[in-house]
Amino acid sequence: MSGKHYKGPEVSCCIKYFIFGFNVIFWFLGIAFLGIGLWAWNEKGVLSNISSITDLGGFDPVWLFLVVGGVMFILGFAGCIGALRENTFLLKFFSVFLGIIFFLELTAGVLAFVFKDWIKDQLYFFINNNIRAYRDDIDLQNLIDFTQEYWQCCGAFGADDWNLNIYFNCTDSNASRERCGVPFSCCTKDPAEDVINTQCGYDARQKPEVDQQIVIYTKGCVPQFEKWLQDNLTIVAGIFIGIALLQAHPKIHVEMQRTQNSKTNLKKSKVGELTLSDYRLTTKLQ
Repeated sequence: MSGKHYKGPEVSCCIKYFIFGFNVIFWFLGIAFLGIGLWAWNEKGVLSNISSITDLGGFDPVWLFLVVGGVMFILGFAGCIGALRENTFLLKFFSVFLGIIFFLELTAGVLAFVFKDWIKDQLYFFINNNIRAYRDDIDLQNLIDFTQEYWQCCGAFGADDWNLNIYFNCTDSNASRERCGVPFSCCTKDPAEDVINTQCGYDARQKPEVDQQIVIYTKGCVPQFEKWLQDNLTIVAGIFIGIALLQAHPKIHVEMQRTQNSKTNLKKSKVGELTLSDYRLTTKLQ
């Protein structure tokens, strides 16, 4: 037995390259998201004037790209290098970070179910806050227009929420041509029209409520979002389960890799002890 050492692969090649391949994709997606976010900020002149980040009163959608891209980049880097170099620290970091994200998602889901009324109030506040800043940022404007067109809604709980915006409110002091109107994304769509009429919402809220329903969407985005969730509950649940599985799958493989490393090191330790014992015994016999 002397001189005979345990030989075996440190980790399974399948596990190693699965984690590596999965995280390469994750890494490149993170770089793409970060690139899009930085490009958008450069186009808006934010990179040349960092202090302008705080000037926007509403939500800047670019933050979503930067935060998601940053998290994906860090996770992808840790997973790639950790799997390729069999670096225990990076694999532990990857596993723990992924576990924390999964736990936060689960916690957010439970809290959203338990505190539905509070979530609704926060959503109402969030939408109205962004209505005030509608003309301040083109990305925010596009996000609001997309939301209102997709869910066929107008404002948080109705078209009158646009009174919060200085260009659309109905006060006598408002000299804007858009006074008492709504954005074009609130207008009902005619399938026969190929060109979008961006002035279709002018003076819309000056009309009687019955006539408003013909021209614009009168339902708010919060109730329309609730209705959409109820109608697509199975799809939404499937998406969340799919995301959870995508997060859990590489985490399980990482744990398998770490377990296999521990077993390999234990076997090497035992073989080393046996070899040392044989050497001592041979020395005594001699």
